[in-house]
Amino acid sequence: MRHPGELAVQARAGVRLGDHGSAGVRADIPGVAADFVAAQPMLVAGAADQDGRVWAGLLTGAPGFARATGPRELVVDAVPAEPLDGLFEDERDIGLLAIDPATRRRMRVNGRAWRHGGRLLVRTEQVYSNCPKYLQQREIAGPPGPAERTARAGDALTDAQRAWVEGADTFFVATFAEGLGADVSHRGGAPGFVETTGGRRLVWPDYVGNSMYMTLGNLELNPAAGLLFLDWETGDALHVTGRARVGWDPRDVPGAQRLVEFDVDEVLHVTGTGAPRWAFVAPSRFNPPVRSAPR
Repeated sequence: MRHPGELAVQARAGVRLGDHGSAGVRADIPGVAADFVAAQPMLVAGAADQDGRVWAGLLTGAPGFARATGPRELVVDAVPAEPLDGLFEDERDIGLLAIDPATRRRMRVNGRAWRHGGRLLVRTEQVYSNCPKYLQQREIAGPPGPAERTARAGDALTDAQRAWVEGADTFFVATFAEGLGADVSHRGGAPGFVETTGGRRLVWPDYVGNSMYMTLGNLELNPAAGLLFLDWETGDALHVTGRARVGWDPRDVPGAQRLVEFDVDEVLHVTGTGAPRWAFVAPSRFNPPVRSAPR
């Protein structure tokens, strides 16, 4: 099924149309994808909640906690916690991203998921890898820290959270379109590539990519989106949900083809996520310069 949002964005961007997008993505899990997913200690997950808000969250465990058990079946020995807790008592759309910063490899696995005891069962509908552009290299520095799991909510970014966002070189964005599924994607750049205006708005550049426009295609149909910023050194997670819109004027932002403006509805800062701690190794050679230094 062709995605009307992707087709609209492709047309606006002046790239080829047809099956270059989610319509051309396979549903089965090839062996190389199964091996890659099984080697990862965390997955980024995205889904819409009962109120239509979209969130990006984490699933974590020892390598092997997520594994293929059939051509289109993935079993995850974990269930989502905040902010996705309780969503998969019934089957619903899910977007998953397996990512290995050490090798700069990433793979998206989208489909339908439901909880079975302490596991999440996933029936895949889209499985494909992404190029390593804008992915900073990191290596695991140690197991999860001992921090107690806490969750603090707000309706705007605090000053400390704005500094976190503006100093980030990586974040994840979850989107959802009714009848077309959920998706999670990586966004990366030099620190400062995400800007904030007060505590209620973020702006980031959309750089040249694979021209599939799966994220922007979903946003064309539904502006709801969820962002996840990781503190790679501690494992803390900053989850932000709100509404995004694409501005086609890149203004004076280096490397930008367009800009995405995001209005914040809710913020959730979670500690004790179970994510491993990562040490920075090197930036991506594809990162454009930023317009101004981070705060």
